Amino acid sequence: MRFTKMHGAGNDYVYVDCTRRALKDPEGIARLVSDRHFGVGSDGLILICPSEQADFCMEMYNADGSRGEMCGNGIRCVAKFVYDYGLTDKEEISVETLAGIKYLKLTVEQGKVSKVRVNMGAPILEPEKIPVIAQGKTVVGEPVEACGKVWKMTCVSMGNPHAVVFIDTPVKEFPLEQYGPSFERHERFPRRVNTEFVRVLDRSTLEMRVWERGSGETLACGTGACATAVAAVLNGYCERKVLVHLLGGDLEIEWNEEDGCVYMTGPAATVFEGEITLPEGLE
Repeated sequence: MRFTKMHGAGNDYVYVDCTRRALKDPEGIARLVSDRHFGVGSDGLILICPSEQADFCMEMYNADGSRGEMCGNGIRCVAKFVYDYGLTDKEEISVETLAGIKYLKLTVEQGKVSKVRVNMGAPILEPEKIPVIAQGKTVVGEPVEACGKVWKMTCVSMGNPHAVVFIDTPVKEFPLEQYGPSFERHERFPRRVNTEFVRVLDRSTLEMRVWERGSGETLACGTGACATAVAAVLNGYCERKVLVHLLGGDLEIEWNEEDGCVYMTGPAATVFEGEITLPEGLE
């Protein structure tokens, strides 16, 4: 199987062109290639497939083989892949995902895509649609107990579920490995959850670390950065246009007041190309 390893702000995936041929067992392949000791090493697997509704379709699988609805860093790399490898010559494309069709604007420099702006759509705040078990119409600064401690979380879906928790300490010092898993599998999240631990630096700057369901800590999460920006606005911490510092780089996020959509702008980079022999049964 030929593949390309790419990353968006350090959030790395193995990308496979499936526009002509589908993979037999993407869940098993995702577990294989994601292993950082015995595989390629990645946060998951992303397949670029044909679509009847958009220019392309993105199928995203986490490192544990579970299917993800959407990946903000991943979809930027899909845009770079299809342009750089000549699958399209358009600088504005549409990509079908399990979270709906997303619209992307490519920045091309010297014939290659360097960064991408994505219309991520409007945030979903209704608890039953996120989903999160709650009594009110939204979950904003709501107490939740995890690991014997009470936190205040704000829940947002950007096509996939997020719980955003604001903290006072620098995020690099936060014991993410201790608390992340307890949020991911908390009983209030029927489909598990991605959790962002966020510190507000000023009204236009945030820093965050993320624990992603099915993958653990990643260096960046595009949908998480979008959810974080929305949560910061809902809690009155920030303006609608912010810069989010992640361990792998920065993302520009804007929650547009006119159309209600969240726009994410960030880098996309190719690491290397390769070929891996799949075990029998995974071909």
